[in-house]
Amino acid sequence: MTELLYQTDSFLREFDATVTAVAPLQGAIEGNAAAFDRSAFYPGGGGQPNDVGTLSAEGATWKVTKVRKAGDDVWHEVEGTPLAVGMKVHGVLDWERRYQLMRTHTAMHILCGVIFRDYGASVTGGNMEPLRGRMDFEFETMRQEFVRAIEEKINVEVAAARDVRVKILPREEAFQIPDLIRTKINLLPEGILRVRTVEIVGLDLQADGGTHVANTREVGKIRVVDYKSKGKINKRIEVAVE
Repeated sequence: MTELLYQTDSFLREFDATVTAVAPLQGAIEGNAAAFDRSAFYPGGGGQPNDVGTLSAEGATWKVTKVRKAGDDVWHEVEGTPLAVGMKVHGVLDWERRYQLMRTHTAMHILCGVIFRDYGASVTGGNMEPLRGRMDFEFETMRQEFVRAIEEKINVEVAAARDVRVKILPREEAFQIPDLIRTKINLLPEGILRVRTVEIVGLDLQADGGTHVANTREVGKIRVVDYKSKGKINKRIEVAVE
């Protein structure tokens, strides 16, 4: 089982770990990959892409090209010669890219929080890349003046400098929180016994596994760059973070 360091410290840029397994793992992982006892690399999920970066050990360096979670392990695909079980490695994240994703993911939560607070609309989908993101909501109509009002509101929340807090709670306790799941479909499997929550104090609280900044002021200005209909009651808002 890989200890997920990013869940409790999104600002961790480097870490030391031990290789616990190497690919292939019953065909589940393709290419040259290794699992560690602990990792700060985010494996992707919830619309947030996986981290990339480098590993070093015994005078050699590997480029981490893809990270994914399989079962209880986080697998790191690398370029070059294979790693070996028991090897001590030092991991370094591509921090510029990670921090851009942290700002973007927090921007998505601000958008979601404002729309849920003011309009009660559920999220039907979403995705992001560094400094760009999209989110779909259960709206019947969406006009330019409405979108501009949303843009103004979300930037008010950025300027409010709200703290962002992360907690890991027992499932039973977490699900006592009203509206914890903001997506139209509950994506948390029954087997998940502990639930990670992300709170933007005074605005938003929901279950989430991704990485975030510590305060909304770190996000920067959010611009709505496009909006469109994706169905009768499904409307998309696309944003850029500056």
